[in-house]
Amino acid sequence: MTREGLILKIDCPDRPGLVARIAGYVSDHEGNLVEFNQFTDTANQKFFARLEVDTSGLDVETDDFVSGFGTLGRALEARWHFRRLPYRMRTAVLVTRTDHCLNEILWRAQLGEVPVDITSIIGNREDCGPIAEKAGIPFHLVEIGEDREPGFRKIEKLLQEQSVDLVVLARFMQVVPGWLCGSYEGRMINIHHSFLPAFAGANPYRKAFERGVKLIGAPCHYVTEDLDAGPIIDQEVERVQHYHSVHDLIRLGRDCERSALAKGIRYHVHDRIILDGHRAIVFPD
Repeated sequence: MTREGLILKIDCPDRPGLVARIAGYVSDHEGNLVEFNQFTDTANQKFFARLEVDTSGLDVETDDFVSGFGTLGRALEARWHFRRLPYRMRTAVLVTRTDHCLNEILWRAQLGEVPVDITSIIGNREDCGPIAEKAGIPFHLVEIGEDREPGFRKIEKLLQEQSVDLVVLARFMQVVPGWLCGSYEGRMINIHHSFLPAFAGANPYRKAFERGVKLIGAPCHYVTEDLDAGPIIDQEVERVQHYHSVHDLIRLGRDCERSALAKGIRYHVHDRIILDGHRAIVFPD
């Protein structure tokens, strides 16, 4: 990423000359286009694009550049969003017992692959507390009982107090209520194995093993009120061989989950996703 710049995401009805008009606006103000990714949905006549603009040479203030784009945006009947570079996204991670996805997030953040500030790790079990302590990140135990409302209200309060921009469910084994999904629409990411709905419930890997499945994988998606039916960001798949045991399936599943979640977070925090109804338009890097 450039030290000083902007990311622009835009979608609008498709029409001739869109690329020229958008690029022309940047050029007219002496901005430098570092990246211009576009996609045209011909079936629905919609245009999607992600731009990265180096603003160091602008002939106007950055605020004026952003506000001035409104005239063009409205003329194109567009939705658009600017993000200043550099930035760091305030992120909370929700966990239960399993820690492989949490460790993957912490590792990627430590490497600097994703611009996030992990505000806290919130667990409905104590298992991941030592990992949070070792990483120097606050850990909040929020037990969720048969009446789930009080627990999720506590989680909501924590997220609000921490001004969280992104919530990551890193194998958080609780169904998030609709009202909380709505509060973080397009800002809550989940990961799970690909055996749903065929092998739901306990021991899905053993059930899949007994059925002789040949593929195993994991989807990373945005969370909606419809359980595990939100827009898919990324999916990873591995082939299962006849000699693989249940433990091998679990190992392969963990690898898929870690990879898909890491990519999903990366695409989100780098503003490489535009939501279009039930779909996520993704511009990979």
